[in-house]
Amino acid sequence: QVQLVESGGGLVQAGGSLRLSCAASGRTLYAIGWFRQAPGKEREFVAASSRSGSSIYYAAPVKGRFTISRDNAKNTVYLHLNSLKPEDTGVYYCAADLEVVPSTREGEYFYWGQGTQVTVSS
Repeated sequence: QVQLVESGGGLVQAGGSLRLSCAASGRTLYAIGWFRQAPGKEREFVAASSRSGSSIYYAAPVKGRFTISRDNAKNTVYLHLNSLKPEDTGVYYCAADLEVVPSTREGEYFYWGQGTQVTVSS
């Protein structure tokens, strides 16, 4: 069984930064994705990475501000959130699968974490 636990969320002022972590138990992670859900909105794609980091994708609203990285030895994936804006507020989820190729679609991921809250004030 694979379990994912997100951490690192919190309250930050606009322009600030946060680092989110996604720690996985058991099996080695392959494809991993980050998604977020703002109040009153559907969950949306944020970033994804292959196991080696050779294939990385970002959603247009976060490209240039967020960075996804991973430490496979620790079976942990990180999402660095920089230059945060109020519209970045939401619950951030990590998702993983045992496939090699990452995806921007929620349905392609089998394992999901419970989420961590990110709140950006103006």
